[in-house]
Amino acid sequence: MKKRVGIPRALLYYTYYPLWREFFTSLGAEVVVSSPTTKGILNQGVKKAVDEACLPVKLYYGHVMDLIGKVDYLFLPRMVSVEAKTYICPKFLGLPDMIRHNVDNLPTLIDVNINRHKNDNQLYGAVYQVGKMFSANPYNIYAAFNRAIKVQNRYETLLQQGILPFEALSVLERGDGGDKETATPQQGKDLTIALVGHPYNIYDNYISMNLIEKLKTMGAMVMTPEAVAPEVVEGEANKLPKKMFWNMGKKMVGSAFHFLNRPDVDGIIHLAAFGCGPDSFTGELVEREVRRKKTVPFLNLTIDEHTGEAGIVTRLEAFVDMIRWKAVSQ
Repeated sequence: MKKRVGIPRALLYYTYYPLWREFFTSLGAEVVVSSPTTKGILNQGVKKAVDEACLPVKLYYGHVMDLIGKVDYLFLPRMVSVEAKTYICPKFLGLPDMIRHNVDNLPTLIDVNINRHKNDNQLYGAVYQVGKMFSANPYNIYAAFNRAIKVQNRYETLLQQGILPFEALSVLERGDGGDKETATPQQGKDLTIALVGHPYNIYDNYISMNLIEKLKTMGAMVMTPEAVAPEVVEGEANKLPKKMFWNMGKKMVGSAFHFLNRPDVDGIIHLAAFGCGPDSFTGELVEREVRRKKTVPFLNLTIDEHTGEAGIVTRLEAFVDMIRWKAVSQ
């Protein structure tokens, strides 16, 4: 019987799920993902999480609880750094400890450290540490990880072509190679709006109030930071006086600056979670640059567990109407 590994559908699920799914399945495990976010899942997380946690972390608690009783292992790596000389949000570092001390009846946690701050030596050590739970053969473990990297690269290629994660994941699941011809970017819209924010805020349809689909319904093509190549993000972020050491914050700032310079972008929306320290800082940097250049309309949206859909829809409709009025009046 296959060992079942649970992966919560939250936080870095939208960034690295193809990598870890391929890794575990290549080692003979069955990957189980928590259910799509619902009010019940969010409420469970809110009850268990500490008050100081931001919305995405509270939601993560709920997705962990959704997997209890369904899996043998819970994959909850301690994410320290995913690229050289940068770090992830401190709450990610403490997440395994917070979950362990606040949630009962947990399955076995796979809470290996992922730290690429200096080099990849620690990463491969972590891969082996996880892999040996499913295979005694080091060759099989590293071969599985190499296959996983190739799948992750195909996923990221699709995202950079303008394919949203939902469709990119379905392309990979069909096993058709993830070529550009197999997934068609959004077309037939009269506006282009850049939606800047963390993947776990943007792509979770429940906490984002299905923001992407709402914008599409209003006639807008939606672009996100995942469509911006890493070298472009790096180049734009380097325009700041000092190097940003939060890699996710750097991606937000770099992609926002890139969208500001694109003549085909009609407006920018910044989506942030209430209680996120890095977002309060990077969001301010983006807004200052927008005001300085005065090239496109800008809307700042903040969400938490109490955010109402009606208020979001009203602000989106007003924003889109303003963009269209601006285009007509010029």
